[in-house]
Amino acid sequence: MKLFLREHLPLMLFFAVQMLLVPLLYWLTGEDRPFTVVLYGVLLSSVVLLVYLVYRYLSHRTMYQELSSEELSEEFSNPPLGEAPLPEAIHERISHYERLYREQLHRHQSGTDQHLAFVNRWVHQMKTPLSVIQLTLDEVEEAPAEHIREELERIRKGLEMVLYTARLDRFEQDFAVEAVGLRAAVSESIVENRKLFIRKGITPVFHIDDRISVYTDAKWFRFMLGQILTNAVNYSGSPGKKIQFTAEEAGKHIKLHIRDEGIGIAPEDINRVFHPYFTGERGRQYHESTGMGLYLVREIARKLDHSVELDSTLGEGTTVTLTLRRAENQDTYGP
Repeated sequence: MKLFLREHLPLMLFFAVQMLLVPLLYWLTGEDRPFTVVLYGVLLSSVVLLVYLVYRYLSHRTMYQELSSEELSEEFSNPPLGEAPLPEAIHERISHYERLYREQLHRHQSGTDQHLAFVNRWVHQMKTPLSVIQLTLDEVEEAPAEHIREELERIRKGLEMVLYTARLDRFEQDFAVEAVGLRAAVSESIVENRKLFIRKGITPVFHIDDRISVYTDAKWFRFMLGQILTNAVNYSGSPGKKIQFTAEEAGKHIKLHIRDEGIGIAPEDINRVFHPYFTGERGRQYHESTGMGLYLVREIARKLDHSVELDSTLGEGTTVTLTLRRAENQDTYGP
């Protein structure tokens, strides 16, 4: 009703001005018309206007109600707006744009699916020569071979990041929430990155109860941990440092604190480290950062209904905190 009144307010104002001008015209021309006759004319015109407004509202009621509704659906819909010429014309125009939208969306989805399939195929094809090179290097004991292994590990992690980044847009089709043993998941991530720990001389220290389990997707959670651990190890600075893993109970949630003893993050960079492609002063200094790791961690955490926080002191270390929902089910994933 409010939209209807707003649309016809100019008409009613013009009508009111017209009703004032008619008696004024009679008075200026000197015609001696009885006041009752003039009033009768005004009332008759008002009744005609009222009948028109009622008819207009009833014939366009569906359109006004639809346009005034505050409950907007997330899915595109185009319900009929009425049988009057204007609602039908609007409905036909929206239907036309809906067809164009769906055609463009279909082409976009098709292109995205092809791109994702290509990325997946390309990453898996690249893993094969990397594995062959790795096996060949295992038979070589010379010092240069170790440097090649290190670069191969970087390539492998880069390919993994490309793969998970490409899958992020199809996340809803590629995850399964289950009860996961927290210590087991952290241990698996450390095992996957053991060469990096050994090469940098970093020691992991656990303060996680074996009985704690959380609801998450095991594959995506390990990827998140891998990104956090890679940053923690690379920015630890010098050998002999430790990375602390602590589980804290917080009601229905578990807070996993991952604290390193590294170089820390500059105060002006803390609010930007979760932005894509942001490396910061330390990243440029150590040439270890792609600027995507923490961004992916935040995006995956949001999709899994986790939360991620970061606290850092320059020159003392950084703590990344993941908040996950506690799992009561004892049938947990992990050894």
